[in-house]
Amino acid sequence: MKIKLAYGKKGLLADIPDHNIVKTFRMKDEKVLIDPYIEFTKSLLQPIGIGKNLFDMARSCKSACILVCDITRPVPNKLLLPPLLKTLHAAGLSHDDILLLIATGTHRSNTGKELEELVGAQIAKEYHIENHDIKNKEAHALIGETASGIPIWLDKRFLNAEMKIATGFIEPHMFAGYSGGRKLVVPGIAGLETLKYMHGPHILSQPGSREGNLVDNPFHNEATEMAKIAGLDFIINVSLNEKNEITGIFSGEPQQAFLQGTDFVANKVKSPVSEKVDVVVTTGGGYPLDTTWYQTIKGLSSVQSIVKDGGTIIIASECSEGFGGSDFDQLLLNNPDLDSFMEKIQKDDFFVTDQWQYQKFINVAKKVKIVLVSEKLWQIQPEIPHVTRAESVETAINNELKIRGASLKIAVIPKGPYILPVLE
Repeated sequence: MKIKLAYGKKGLLADIPDHNIVKTFRMKDEKVLIDPYIEFTKSLLQPIGIGKNLFDMARSCKSACILVCDITRPVPNKLLLPPLLKTLHAAGLSHDDILLLIATGTHRSNTGKELEELVGAQIAKEYHIENHDIKNKEAHALIGETASGIPIWLDKRFLNAEMKIATGFIEPHMFAGYSGGRKLVVPGIAGLETLKYMHGPHILSQPGSREGNLVDNPFHNEATEMAKIAGLDFIINVSLNEKNEITGIFSGEPQQAFLQGTDFVANKVKSPVSEKVDVVVTTGGGYPLDTTWYQTIKGLSSVQSIVKDGGTIIIASECSEGFGGSDFDQLLLNNPDLDSFMEKIQKDDFFVTDQWQYQKFINVAKKVKIVLVSEKLWQIQPEIPHVTRAESVETAINNELKIRGASLKIAVIPKGPYILPVLE
């Protein structure tokens, strides 16, 4: 059976033996919004969980900061931002009163042509757009602590705005449960001192810190509290189908709108399977998520629950930008001993940028064999510790058939981490 996998911008066609496939996981069908501009406008005028609409909320404000996801997320900003900006202007705010702040979290800045791709050429030209910089401590302010004692360092530009808005995209996330909502604030515009706790082993090792879960999820709970203390006023989140078309808009009070959105998304992306399989064929999610190995790890984490111990995950990811930064590059190559690294990060005096992503990789690598299909990444780095190279998905499957026998069971997840397989 030929199945198109999400891979870069064009996709990758893989031929997988029909009789070995237990299930091909897909999102449930949902109607696409016919006129997103009208629907976005309506969502601003009839928000979830707030008595006032956005126009009335902004009328008394002299400045606004809009948090925007970075280039790694397929948020339809070109459709979302125009009605939002028009509403703010109608409420009395000028172009100079509005800042679009890219919530990069720990990722690199987005500049030049990327800004045009992110928000559209006209908005990129007419509005102030700046990047969050996690390493610039002077750009952050300490506004207090959560109930558990985690310090809250956030970008001053957001804190100084009278109207605080976050946009975003709701999808399964490997330790936040779901992206979107409060996640634009933390880690989006948080300082390194805060992320040492939020991305530290104590929170990430908790069983509740996993994909598709918000119950007893310490990351979700802490981030929600931080966003509330920071004064996040309003969110505009979307859900997307496998073609990145808009299927839902969730605007309004940050917590209520986010939870309504996650309920909607969970119903579309969670897909059951009755037993664990020998092999999972999955992806890094396609462009823009699979531009780095750093982001590709989400595709590994999201499927580990349905793979037998000692099984194999075959993951196809373009990784056009390589590992995803020099810090992560060195982290992978300089710490091949997985158990030793896990011991290191448990110590209070040890912290390395991007260690959280490597921790999630280790969780998978200690359980299963990882096979990567990625022409570009293998050109950049011929060897990666604990990752097996394959020239194609077909080659990787044939190797598994030789090792495990002709009756091996395969699950296929073409859209990678955007789908959440669940073991019944």
